[in-house]
Amino acid sequence: QVQLVESGGGLVQPGGSLRLSCAASGFTFSSSAMAWYRQAPGKQRELVATITKSSSTNYVDSVKGRFTISRDNAKNMVSLQMNSLKPDDTAVYYCYAHQAPYTYWGQGTQVTVSS
Repeated sequence: QVQLVESGGGLVQPGGSLRLSCAASGFTFSSSAMAWYRQAPGKQRELVATITKSSSTNYVDSVKGRFTISRDNAKNMVSLQMNSLKPDDTAVYYCYAHQAPYTYWGQGTQVTVSS
């Protein structure tokens, strides 16, 4: 059974940091492209960051310089380090995996940035 299990969400003040982790199982993680998405209330789900199997990364403009996506193939884990957090970063964050022809989603973890 394929599983993507996110952890690390919570409440943080503006300017603070949070690290999200996603533990993957049930598929060949090292051959998969991974990503983080987020969805705020009333908004469409947004692609935040991607990382290829060779660890090339891309970010949406709004998080460039603040967020870092990484992967550890030995641990079947992808992480999202979030620094200098803003209230607009508040959303449910979802782990995503692509292994053609399939896509997999985690259950989501809430990130709230508020003073």
